[in-house]
Amino acid sequence: MSTSSPAGAPPATTLRTDAQLIGLVGLAHAISHFSQLILAPLFPWLKDAFDVSYTELGAVLTVFFVVSCIVQAASGFIVDKLGPRPVLFVGLGLLGLAGFGYAMAQSYWMLLASAVVAGVGNGVFHPVDYTLFNRKVAPTRLGHAYSVHGITGSLGWALAPAFVVPLAMAYSWRVALAAAGALALAVLLVLWLYRGVFSLDVKAVQKATGQVPGAAGQFDFLRIPAVWMCFGFFFFYAMVISVVQTFAPVAAGHLHAVPLTLVAVCLTVYMVASAAGMVVGGFLASDPSRCERIVGVGFGIAAALALVLAFADFAPVLVPVLFGAMGFASGIAGPSRDLLVKRSTPANATGRVYGVVYAGLDIGQAVAPLIFGRLMDGGRYTEVIVGLAIVQGVLIASAFNVRRVRREALVPASA
Repeated sequence: MSTSSPAGAPPATTLRTDAQLIGLVGLAHAISHFSQLILAPLFPWLKDAFDVSYTELGAVLTVFFVVSCIVQAASGFIVDKLGPRPVLFVGLGLLGLAGFGYAMAQSYWMLLASAVVAGVGNGVFHPVDYTLFNRKVAPTRLGHAYSVHGITGSLGWALAPAFVVPLAMAYSWRVALAAAGALALAVLLVLWLYRGVFSLDVKAVQKATGQVPGAAGQFDFLRIPAVWMCFGFFFFYAMVISVVQTFAPVAAGHLHAVPLTLVAVCLTVYMVASAAGMVVGGFLASDPSRCERIVGVGFGIAAALALVLAFADFAPVLVPVLFGAMGFASGIAGPSRDLLVKRSTPANATGRVYGVVYAGLDIGQAVAPLIFGRLMDGGRYTEVIVGLAIVQGVLIASAFNVRRVRREALVPASA
């Protein structure tokens, strides 16, 4: 782009440099999602090893997400001040350290302490990733950047159980978690070797956008209604992901007499189909003006499929197919979902906005099990799936509310 570009716009880039940055950021994002699911598949081993209940083990994950939420909101300010590269490296290092901490834990409290470390590491990724994308990737390729970002996150989730469970069965849960920590450090080494890709002249960005370090007004972005609408959107989006990952396959299995082997396949099918949908969504998101409509259509289809799961009568073998279709529809909405935030972000507050908005993800993942877990305990499986459809419907309304409040902000008060 020329020097006449708007303040804070990305400099001229090539397809090669953009692809390299997108790929490396995606690799780091995959490890972030991978770290979120390395403990849950090992709960049967950990329950016996520490003589604790599933509720207590679930509390370890709650600690992880609560810490991640707090750090995510705070780390955006650090990213805006110091730049994304050092924050990214610290985050990956802490995820590796936490993996070894889990592996060496001799008590339940040591597990909790390692979850705190992991939560701190996990909390930095969204402010870092989206600051790098918005500052360094050509605007015409942002949709594809967001698409790859979502795909790698889904693949990180899918990799975690496939990585740790075989190692736990062949060796031990300690070996599995130590290997998970080593994988995070290996990715850190790769990114360090390509550290030049992540360089960002923070002072130049601050000068171009009129941001002065330590100046008053750093919290002005919190007065933008669209930022809080985006926060709410991601809160409900996280609830959808949490329900799909933890309860929906089991609930659908009870409703349609699905064999356990097929129930276990539902989540994998959903995640793989979601990744495929994000590829399509990346092309659709090339026109930012239609992002709300894409989100509405994607989650509208997903909600309709959830209602089919809840009320229709069909063969058990079709349940994974419906989960795959629901994942594909949700995946299409993914890149446009990220553009909702991009279009609501002031040029001088990228890290801070993404930190606050994506904190909604952690809060949603912490709250959803409390609500839907009670429905599962009561055997109210239809209500679990209907609840999933309702939350997906709320996402549609939230997306269009983001557009509404953003447009209202552009109208002069005297209009």
